[in-house]
Amino acid sequence: MKNGSDRQDLVGFNQRNRDEWIAVKAKSLANGTRILDVGAGQARYRPLFSHCEYRTQDFGSYAGTSEGLLKEKWIYTSLDYSCDATAIPVEMNSFDAVLCTEVLEHVPEPIAVLKELGRILRPNGRLFLSAPLGSGLHQQPYHFYGGFTPHFYHRILPELGFRIVSVEPNGRFFRMLLQELSRGVSIIRLHRSYPRWHPAEWFLRAASSYWVAEWFTKLDEELPIDEFTVGYHVEAIKASDGL
Repeated sequence: MKNGSDRQDLVGFNQRNRDEWIAVKAKSLANGTRILDVGAGQARYRPLFSHCEYRTQDFGSYAGTSEGLLKEKWIYTSLDYSCDATAIPVEMNSFDAVLCTEVLEHVPEPIAVLKELGRILRPNGRLFLSAPLGSGLHQQPYHFYGGFTPHFYHRILPELGFRIVSVEPNGRFFRMLLQELSRGVSIIRLHRSYPRWHPAEWFLRAASSYWVAEWFTKLDEELPIDEFTVGYHVEAIKASDGL
């Protein structure tokens, strides 16, 4: 019988998939690659780029969230550049690669940020980008956009001088449903208590079982519904100067 950690591994696909994707991209970089982590925050990916010249940028003003469902404490890493992501104080073509994960929804001018990433990348430099399509309000009050679609990337990135390598969904409908079902169970458990015989308790136990998590995960692979996902992982290459 599977335990809770096995179930959580399925439910927590969002962060896990992103971490695994970034780990693969990090391994593809040559030793000494100059990479800037834009919106680095706590620099969770620093260890993956130990073979690179890894630098960090963030605006540095988020103080954590103490109210609502998505509470979190926040302590920034030591930042190399504490600045707005639309005006990073480096010269053109300064970096071989740029990492920017779960940042675009938190900046008022996401297209201006992407333009700046193109400016600081050298020609043929690589951009590793992720952003949500569906998510609850988080890191408030710095959450300005609901999400970004493949059509956004295919329209905007080429206009800014990038060639798209891949735009990959991070799970589809049934994984997204699994994530929110698990969140819903947690919310109900926080505010309601039912006796063991109550139908609501039966439902909550079933909904939080490993079997349901495994079933939804398999459904996501067998019945891929592309219109729903928690977000996308994007790789692009700066095709030329002229940004």
